[in-house]
Amino acid sequence: MENNCELYKYNQCFYAIKKESIAYFASDFLEAELDDDHLCWLNVHGLSDKAAIRQLCTKLNIENISIENIYINQRRPKVEEYKNYLYFSVHFTNSMPRDVEHLQVDQVTFFLGKDYLITLQTSGNRYFDLVRERIEMAKGKIRSQKADFLLYRCMEAILDNYYAIIDEVIGATDSLEKRLHEQEDKKILHDIEAQKRKLIQLRTISRPLRDMTEQIMSSEGELIKSENLRYYKNLNNHSINLIIEIDSQIQILDGLANFYYAAQGQRMNEIMKVLTIVSSIFIPLTFIAGVYGMNFENMPELKMTYAYFAVMGLMISIGIGLFVYFLRLGWLKRSDYSNEELE
Repeated sequence: MENNCELYKYNQCFYAIKKESIAYFASDFLEAELDDDHLCWLNVHGLSDKAAIRQLCTKLNIENISIENIYINQRRPKVEEYKNYLYFSVHFTNSMPRDVEHLQVDQVTFFLGKDYLITLQTSGNRYFDLVRERIEMAKGKIRSQKADFLLYRCMEAILDNYYAIIDEVIGATDSLEKRLHEQEDKKILHDIEAQKRKLIQLRTISRPLRDMTEQIMSSEGELIKSENLRYYKNLNNHSINLIIEIDSQIQILDGLANFYYAAQGQRMNEIMKVLTIVSSIFIPLTFIAGVYGMNFENMPELKMTYAYFAVMGLMISIGIGLFVYFLRLGWLKRSDYSNEELE
């Protein structure tokens, strides 16, 4: 059977890693691993073995409703606090290429107990590598803390993932702004809307993190130590700043879209101005040609020797005169679409 789970068991002086199937941990997790001297973090990749997951949760006295919620995509996640554990689900996003319009989202479920933390992922992606590195290298205070601090580090990794997506969108936005000023590309508007959809999707999945940190901060249970509440307050502040940053980037993208429409409108105005000038020049010429194109017998000018050359000279003079007049008015100067007039 596939080894789709990994167990980190550690304390201040010791750590061990074990990779086995969920069925193995479901049968031996309580008896062989849990004790008061060590902290256990069980990370489950994939939820295909429902029977083993239920067996594991049942041994940990987890309620049926919490077990069922593991498989439900929570649209409005919240923290549920029970006597011996704390439960909630959040969404993780994968870094995607710039030309992909939607984020790939996975749900991660947390069960926090006195001496353990269980994380269940819908996919096999490794989301918490930085947390694993801290445990293995004994970085910071993670090895000397309890499960609530480990939970904080995992939630911090999720928040960092959200900020990484923001950084990618900011980079794409800078590229789009440069393209707007340097070239006419009909695909720019589509790319702007694609980045905007990513941000809206990110805002939807990141807002619950702010609410959940607030619920954890107001928890009255003993699973979250009072001395660690400041870390969750810090998470909450960063979550609020994240939402502000997302809204700010959405406004910037809206501004780029407005700039695109303004530039297109300006280009259309230039085209219409040129057509109007051309029409203004040819209207008197068309009038003269129309007059002398009429088939009347009593038109004295038709019998003059140099009448044709005189009329042609008059028409050329009128055309040149109107062209010079419009040129002096500045109507024939092309506007620079990338200058500050459109900004």
